[in-house]
Amino acid sequence: MDVIGAGWREHEVRKAQANREELVERIAQAIHDNGHTEPLKGLHLQRRASPTELVHGLTDLAFCVIAQGSKEIFLGDQCYRYDPAHYLLTTAELPVVAHVIEASQKRPYLSLRLRLDPALVSAVMIEAGHLSAHNFSQNRAGTSAIAVSPLDTNLLDAVVRLVRLLDNRDEARFLAPMITREIVYRLLLSEQGNRLRHIAALGENTGHIAQAIERLRKNYNQPIRIQSIAQELGMSVSGFHRHFKTVTAMSPLQFQKRLQLQEARRLMLGEHLDATSTAHRVGYGDVSQFIREYKRMFGLPPVRDMERLRGVAREAA
Repeated sequence: MDVIGAGWREHEVRKAQANREELVERIAQAIHDNGHTEPLKGLHLQRRASPTELVHGLTDLAFCVIAQGSKEIFLGDQCYRYDPAHYLLTTAELPVVAHVIEASQKRPYLSLRLRLDPALVSAVMIEAGHLSAHNFSQNRAGTSAIAVSPLDTNLLDAVVRLVRLLDNRDEARFLAPMITREIVYRLLLSEQGNRLRHIAALGENTGHIAQAIERLRKNYNQPIRIQSIAQELGMSVSGFHRHFKTVTAMSPLQFQKRLQLQEARRLMLGEHLDATSTAHRVGYGDVSQFIREYKRMFGLPPVRDMERLRGVAREAA
């Protein structure tokens, strides 16, 4: 029996290694230059030939796998690092900071991100009998919205089969939705099942914290009235604060500040607004405070940050 077990484990190790090597080869064939591409709807590939600086952005509702290299994502004070042996699952649109930390010309960083449709997640949960009212209620307000877990052989195998479809778009139209359902199902059976229930809450906008996140995102430039939000959600102020920080790793005020400053950076870079106009546009009454907080978040005051970013863009062009 031990011999049989050892043989099976050896077979699984060989299979996983072959799948990892194939995943590297297929992503490398699909994207030859630094940057991003979306060869199938919802499937995003990325390639980087060197480590990157910290980049501010918003997460997707997504399942992320690295074929080669490694990456770090910061949510508030929490750091999540993942690599070919681990996957990342994000279940809310949150302001994060991320950078590729392992990449080179010979071994470029190669990754994929599969956006998760909340309606599909809910459908798979219902069909699999995993969407109990108790678990749904319990996890929608008390589960962190980002996590890293080991990438097991069955999940890796499904990912490789999805990427193989890039060679045949006719097959992809029929088979990609089926493999995506399988990936969702396997995630549901993993330790990340709780976070998939959180995705369902976000999609239906029924989870308490999901509602608060959506409200803050839409009204990021308006003053926060915590007591009013908590009352509307049927929560105490302390309970709302506690659950919000569990999911987002930030207080509601910190969350809003990040949204404001990221939108400010986008406006100045994309629409060439000055710092004063931008500060008022994103909800700051005090321009000096805006400049101080902008520098604290991005490392440079607005004018110098714009000069640096535009210089980087010119060099890349």
